[in-house]
Amino acid sequence: MKDPNAGHVRTTRWVLPSLLAILALYLFVAMSYAVATPPWQAPDEPAHYNVIRQLAETGAYPLIEGGDWDQAYLEQLKAARFAPNLLARLNAVQFEDHQPPLYYLLLTPVYNVFGGNLVALRSASAVIGLFVVLTAFAVAGCAMPGRPAVALGTAALVAFIPQHVHILASVNNDALAWALVGWILWASLIHAAGGRFPAWALGLLVGLALLTKTTGYLMAGVALLAVVIRPSPHGMRGRLTAVSVYLAVALGIGGVWWLRNVSVYGFPDFLGLAAHDRVVVGQLRTAELIAEIGADTYLKTAFETAITSFIGQFGWMALPIQTWALVIYGAVAGLGLIGAASLRALRHSTPRSWLLMGVTGGLALLMLVYYNTQFVQFQGRYVYPLLIPLAALVCAGLDAIRQQLPVVKRIPVLLPAALCAFAGLDLWLLTRVLVPNLTP
Repeated sequence: MKDPNAGHVRTTRWVLPSLLAILALYLFVAMSYAVATPPWQAPDEPAHYNVIRQLAETGAYPLIEGGDWDQAYLEQLKAARFAPNLLARLNAVQFEDHQPPLYYLLLTPVYNVFGGNLVALRSASAVIGLFVVLTAFAVAGCAMPGRPAVALGTAALVAFIPQHVHILASVNNDALAWALVGWILWASLIHAAGGRFPAWALGLLVGLALLTKTTGYLMAGVALLAVVIRPSPHGMRGRLTAVSVYLAVALGIGGVWWLRNVSVYGFPDFLGLAAHDRVVVGQLRTAELIAEIGADTYLKTAFETAITSFIGQFGWMALPIQTWALVIYGAVAGLGLIGAASLRALRHSTPRSWLLMGVTGGLALLMLVYYNTQFVQFQGRYVYPLLIPLAALVCAGLDAIRQQLPVVKRIPVLLPAALCAFAGLDLWLLTRVLVPNLTP
């Protein structure tokens, strides 16, 4: 049966002010990172910036080609912390020219209005990040509609992970990709529950993700699963019709970009990735690293780096977060997962919701493994599509623990309020760690 209220969070008077406070606090922290982070000291930022610059200056979308990757120059820049005297050739750093266009098209007007100002472009990305936080609230609220404290806690936890803020406040198409991941997950939960979000609209969102970044491509499978498991009064025929509509819209939008790539890079390179791989000569490859250090050391390094950089490893992976801060985040996550496993924290949620969130997380992990089959890519941000489901699970467990404590069991706002304290840690890391250690 259809649930016309699917997707609506059951709220009380304190929920909306609390959500607005979290969004405002996120925006303050993100803007602080956008302003204070030394120029170009975020992963791949010059290359993403140069896609926008080329669009603004030439009016044409760039192609990735020989000369867009200079390993020696990049290493020199990173070693010197992007010292101003070395930036004469920064415009030649163009190894992201193969990326899908949507993020760059959205930011080109910002480039034009503000004369290419880096902080202005970073700030625009930070604003896009608001939608990541908002969809985190919406997804958790949809999965657990009777527990608004969990939805607010999920939004706060997603908002204030240091590495997440660091990337959202940089020039990087990850911001739009993660916003669309959250939006598609929320829409998929509504659709699977029989709510008012049709298959064609899911296809539209997925199509936009296909035009943004391959990180978001996994959501095509999640949305397809939502269409398949949605209750249908017309049985198999209704499901097949819905699947056909969904695929036609999603692939119709994404296909425009893929056809363009085939026309310029040749068949079957519809993503431009083969062209990218030919250009990035010198980038460390997985087989080379395993041959050098052995499989055991490789796996240990990959795991430790992925975990650390999921929480915080600033700049171009040069500045890991302090161990004590990593322990704090780990303790919060571990406590939440224990609570979720032992206190029936998910008893008021629907199996369909956690199926879709679980598939999202599983596909994100598989994508990280896939990325590392050829190149060494241990960065935890590559699995950020699982951030919202993971944060929702952790917060469900933490809230279940709170309900067992007599002193605070009647104070549901305590959970999101406590998690907002991480905003202070973010600002401390920015001013005491990131800026002093990454400024040339």
